[in-house]
Amino acid sequence: MLEIRGIHSHYGLSHVVQGIDLSVRAGEVIGIFGRNGVGKTTLLKTIAGWIHPSAGEVWIGEKRIDGQSPDRICHAGIGFVPEDRRIFPGLTVEENLVLGFMQTPKRSATANAEALARVYLRFPRLKERRRQLGTTLSGGEQQMLAIARVLVGEPIALLIDEPSEGLAPIIIAEIYAIIREMKQAGRAILLVEQNVNQAIETCNRFIAIERGQVVMTGDPASKSDREKLMSVISV
Repeated sequence: MLEIRGIHSHYGLSHVVQGIDLSVRAGEVIGIFGRNGVGKTTLLKTIAGWIHPSAGEVWIGEKRIDGQSPDRICHAGIGFVPEDRRIFPGLTVEENLVLGFMQTPKRSATANAEALARVYLRFPRLKERRRQLGTTLSGGEQQMLAIARVLVGEPIALLIDEPSEGLAPIIIAEIYAIIREMKQAGRAILLVEQNVNQAIETCNRFIAIERGQVVMTGDPASKSDREKLMSVISV
């Protein structure tokens, strides 16, 4: 579904992502763990086209997308939920959601309306607040809005960056219930998260990154792999 082959990324002279290989199948969640500043978010931004890779390839199905503009990558079926959520000020909840239609420019108005209705069915709180400015929502509601805005475009693969940051435990549980639903719906998901204990229960596999490189891969069901992961990211 989604494959990354030997990706390298730079910020100026800083070599942040150093040759990462990764594949994600349909209906699979891959956790990406590591300390702050090791390249996790940069990897997601590179896949999404926010940063152009210095080398390597990104494939979605049979289509190579590395180096393309973010809008073309979005149209190819990649949805990105960034850490800062990017809720547009001055726009209502529904206007923020309608911007998600830009992911599918050839879709009919009827299909767009049906997609919006499905999102409102899953996020009734957003429907209740659809005329409210998006930036006046609580932190948890803004995270739901950021996810819902991507989902109206019905992407093939999702990149989710730190979805639980700054949220109360009850809201985190709700966010992860949504991620599990997306997994069951067959989407390929790359999940970056500092809250390892919460995230790992949702993952099929995980990787740990250190200095821009994958230093281990693991199975969440393996106690030894989980212990090794905690030792790696706590160094």
